[in-house]
Amino acid sequence: MWDPGTYLRYAAERGRPFAELLARVGATSPRRVVDLGCGPGVLTAGLADRWPEARVEGLDSSSSMIERADSLGSPVSFRVADVREWTPEPDTDVVISHATLQWVRGHEALLRDWVAALPGGAWLAFGVPGNFDAPSHRLLRSVARSAAWRGRLAAVELRDAPVLDAAGYASLLRSPACEVDAWETTYVHVLPVGDDVHPVLAWLSGTALRPVRAALDDTEWAAFTADLGGELAKAYPVDATGVLFPFRRIFVVARAGGRPGAVAVDDRPGPTP
Repeated sequence: MWDPGTYLRYAAERGRPFAELLARVGATSPRRVVDLGCGPGVLTAGLADRWPEARVEGLDSSSSMIERADSLGSPVSFRVADVREWTPEPDTDVVISHATLQWVRGHEALLRDWVAALPGGAWLAFGVPGNFDAPSHRLLRSVARSAAWRGRLAAVELRDAPVLDAAGYASLLRSPACEVDAWETTYVHVLPVGDDVHPVLAWLSGTALRPVRAALDDTEWAAFTADLGGELAKAYPVDATGVLFPFRRIFVVARAGGRPGAVAVDDRPGPTP
């Protein structure tokens, strides 16, 4: 289960990539805006501020995240849903997905299907972590696959490379009917020391460690995080300012050509004076 409180512990660091992704979306008057994997909804609520005339929807597979999102009191319509089963409505002009698709096996096919189904001129913008080869994730996989833990965690899926790079997504989506802007950014977060766990372990607890936590009881979890925390402390030294945590992210913004004869978003005629 996702824990909104743990996830929001680093809200500023997780929010900045969302804002930088959104800055590349040029829609001015979308009819429907959908955030796939909206989490606790804080960032999704900002979409309603940017496009107040649009119908804004937030979808997430976690009921606890949607419960937190509903508590915001925003005009966004939030609901529990599986992105693998979602298809765009005919008036869906903007689709956003931030730090979600890395969890979805086969999301490459979903992306192609979404682009093909969107109306002409619609925008698809998504970002995924690109740090699966970073020490944090290599150590997570190493400890989970060690002799001490591989028996308990054999069923937990910890893929080495669940996403493409920027060029891979550009190759996947670009066509004469689809413009693609893809790029990568490495953020160097300074994680503060706030309690008795290593800051990188605290970060991972809100995301990558979630499947491990679900597989272990409390005693096992304490032992596993002790093992992993010791390894992380070697890879990410702590000083008086905290820990430097480089984090690579991959971003893609695609503008769909749409079906033949479709009216492009933002090229629709305005009201008659």
